[in-house]
Amino acid sequence: MDVTRPPSSSPGTPPITEADLHAYADGQLGAARREDVERYLAAHEEERRRVDDWRRQNEALHALLDPVLSEPLPLRLPLKAEAAAWRWRALAAGVALCVVSASAAWFARGAIDAEALRAALAKTPSAPAGELAGFARRAAIAHAVYSPEVRRPVEVGADQEQALVTWLTRRIGRPVKAPALGPLGYELIGGRLLPGESGPVAQFMYGAPDRPRLTLYVTSEAPSQDVAFRFGEQGKVKVFYWVEGRFGYALSAEAGKDELARVAEEVYRQLKPG
Repeated sequence: MDVTRPPSSSPGTPPITEADLHAYADGQLGAARREDVERYLAAHEEERRRVDDWRRQNEALHALLDPVLSEPLPLRLPLKAEAAAWRWRALAAGVALCVVSASAAWFARGAIDAEALRAALAKTPSAPAGELAGFARRAAIAHAVYSPEVRRPVEVGADQEQALVTWLTRRIGRPVKAPALGPLGYELIGGRLLPGESGPVAQFMYGAPDRPRLTLYVTSEAPSQDVAFRFGEQGKVKVFYWVEGRFGYALSAEAGKDELARVAEEVYRQLKPG
């Protein structure tokens, strides 16, 4: 769904397109074309603010991702199977310390009732800050980039919710749904399409008058074997994430763990198949 129109240009110059504006924000234009864009932006205040927003997003991404470039590689990289086995052993140990044996069934798909889910969310093992990986890390980064935006936090607003859901469903190739969180005090702001690891993913954004914004990241690229609820942090962003059916979900906010768990419970209840 194309929700913006390419801006026009001044007479006598080639039309300034959306691609030109993005290239300008990324510092990828030649000198002559850069001058054309700068003249255009000087005469179009709203478009200049859009470009400034993109630059701030770039800065936020660099702030999150540049430290990863300087991380040293381990002297011995474990084999994939060995690493997976180690993660499951660590998870099992953490669960044994904080969850009574009756909640063990919580880890099996389809065996979660509301009360067990609530207890499990409160005691979910936490990943150390900064160690989110895969779709959960991408969700945290997307939240950090888009949730502070005032003018354009989403591509399609909540007033076009049905069009938004139809568009995202078509692009992802599987039905997606925006949970209704009004009873918890959060209203849908809208959503957007984002690039995932190998294809498109969806982000829904929610707001409340007295609380930080929430984003729900929905991807069909999640590993099917990772079904347990997990909790982690990326900077100030806290994330509950899980896999259900053919989707991975990550709920992110700069909020307390208890508040995020309360919303995650409701999101899970609404999106669980059947």
